[in-house]
Amino acid sequence: LTIRDPARFDLRGTLTMGKDCVVDINVIVEGDVRLGDRVVVGPNTILRNCSVADDTRIDANCVIDQAQVGTGCLIGPFARLRPGAELKRDVHVGNFVEIKNSIVGNGSKANHLAYVGDSTVGDGVNIGAGTITANYDGANKHRTIIGDRASIGSNCVLVAPVTVGDGATVGAGSTIGKDAPPEQLTLTRSKQVSIAGWKRPVKTPK
Repeated sequence: LTIRDPARFDLRGTLTMGKDCVVDINVIVEGDVRLGDRVVVGPNTILRNCSVADDTRIDANCVIDQAQVGTGCLIGPFARLRPGAELKRDVHVGNFVEIKNSIVGNGSKANHLAYVGDSTVGDGVNIGAGTITANYDGANKHRTIIGDRASIGSNCVLVAPVTVGDGATVGAGSTIGKDAPPEQLTLTRSKQVSIAGWKRPVKTPK
């Protein structure tokens, strides 16, 4: 284990690691944390009661809390894995992505500005920027299922309970409240309209 600066490393629990791990500055370890071989942990990261498998890189400013991370994953910067998050092999979780109580399959990616909660995500899925799973109806949590090789466009809302089939594509800007069939494009958009002669409101002088 290489600790970049022992004076800026905070161990508040038990750290178990494999070979050739690297921990950068201002990392906090809480509870039972287990690292595999060749894990790299970037600066200002919190690891809490989690396991991280071989060859995974966690970039700066991440929180990994009661989550399981598989082999060869790329996480962050500024990513949050909440309790119940389970990443399989070669998953990418990018900046400002939050995952909670969800399984994310092999090779799947959510690279920007997404929320995945109470979901099962298959293998080879791409989740576009600004996409969320709307898992809470105000009283109960519901599950979203995304099949293998599905592609979810940017700025989509998947309103659970809902299933996106294998190989399905969801067009950008869609709100999906019904199941999306496998191998088809599903989208919900109103028609774009331009209004000639429209004027912005002007403030009345005081």
